[in-house]
Amino acid sequence: MKQYLDFVKHILDNGYTKEDRTKTGTISTFGYQMRFDLNEGFPLLTTKKMHLKSVIHELLWFISGDTNIRYLVQRDVRIWNEWPYQKFKKTKEYNNETIEEFIQKIKDDESFALKYGDLGPIYGRQWRNFVGEGKKIDQLAWVINEIKRNPDSRRLVVSSWQAANIEEMALPPCHLMFQFYVSGGKLSCQLYQRSADAFLGVPFNIASYSLLTMMIAKICDLKLGEFIHTIGDAHIYLNHLEQVKLQLSRDPKKIPKMIIKRKAKSIDDYKYEDFELVDYESHPTIKGEVSV
Repeated sequence: MKQYLDFVKHILDNGYTKEDRTKTGTISTFGYQMRFDLNEGFPLLTTKKMHLKSVIHELLWFISGDTNIRYLVQRDVRIWNEWPYQKFKKTKEYNNETIEEFIQKIKDDESFALKYGDLGPIYGRQWRNFVGEGKKIDQLAWVINEIKRNPDSRRLVVSSWQAANIEEMALPPCHLMFQFYVSGGKLSCQLYQRSADAFLGVPFNIASYSLLTMMIAKICDLKLGEFIHTIGDAHIYLNHLEQVKLQLSRDPKKIPKMIIKRKAKSIDDYKYEDFELVDYESHPTIKGEVSV
C-alpha cells in the first residue's frame, strides 16, 4: 500500500523528535490524511505480514460493547494485554507473575478476569452504551438505522471520546471519532485519530475501519466508497525506526480482497467465520514492542 509507505516516509522526512507519555520518544508530525478506495481491494498492509485474526476479533469485540480482554485472550489475540497487566502489577495481589502467567489467569479464571481484565469504558462501551445527561445511547445502532432512514444526513457520527470517562480508561481513545457519508449509493467512512502509532497501530486501524465500513455497507445494501484516515499526532516510536526503514525497502504486493460471505441481520450478528481474505501475499512479519 503506497499510501501507508508515503505516510511513514512523510513522518521521517518532516517529523521532529518529541518526548511522550511512555518515555520511549518519537519522531512526530501533526496532521495527515490517507484515502483508500475500497473498490480496489482490502487495504491490508503487505510490506509486513498482518495478523488479520486479531483485527477481526478486536472489531467484533468493539461491536459487542465488551471492554474486558478475556474474549480476546480466549482467542489468542494479545494486542490489549499490556495495559491491564501494568495495572495489575500495582495491586497487592501481584506476586511477580509474568505477563504470560497473568494472561493465563485471565483465560482460566472468570472471577480474576472480571477483577483485572477490564479496561474501563473504552471503545465498545462508548459505541454501544454512551452515557450523557442521564441517557444511554447505542451510537452504532443509531448510526446504522440513520444511514438506512436518512442517508443524506450529516450527523452520521460515532464518538469514543467521552471526556467525563477519560480517567477511568486504561487508554483514552486514539481513534476517537468516525463519520459515514453516502453518495451515489456508496458508503464512505472518515476516521479522526488523535494519536497514531505509525508502525504498530495504524495498519490495524486502516484494516479495522475499512472492514467496519464494508460490514455496514452490506447491512444497508450500499456499495463501497472510500475509507479516509485523518490523523492528528502521527508518530514513529524511536524503537521502531529500523522496522519502518525495513518496510520502506520492500515493494508493496498486490492488495488482497475481503469477502463477507453473507448479509447479517444486524451488526451484532456477524461472526469471525463470515470473513474470508483472498489473494493475500505479504513480506515476512516484523516485530516491534508496544509502548504502554
